[in-house]
Amino acid sequence: MARAQNARATNRRRKKVLKRAKGYFGNKSRLYRYAVDAVERADKYAYRDRRKKKSTMRQLWIVRINAACRPQGINYSRFMAGLAAAEIKLDRKALSELAIHDEAAFSALVEKAKEANSETASKSE
Repeated sequence: MARAQNARATNRRRKKVLKRAKGYFGNKSRLYRYAVDAVERADKYAYRDRRKKKSTMRQLWIVRINAACRPQGINYSRFMAGLAAAEIKLDRKALSELAIHDEAAFSALVEKAKEANSETASKSE
């Protein structure tokens, strides 16, 4: 008895992989054998980086906030401590957007943070 071959399923599977490998360099976009490896690797990186994106964005927001604080005579950690002392609850994304798009509002926050820092310093003495 002849071996059953499911050519239709095989062709669909190959087509699906090669479609996903479109745009890859060299054999990885043309030959199934190499395309499978490339697509698997791309999936691994995509999975990992969807999670990594969250920490990367937080780092970016912190850098932006720090860059906006420095010209006003305060660093990031003192600014955040001042906001906490003043009980201002804004997340880093919102602070970053304020620093970029609304400098006046950000300056007001910096002043409140400085005041709160000086009040906590005077209480501890």
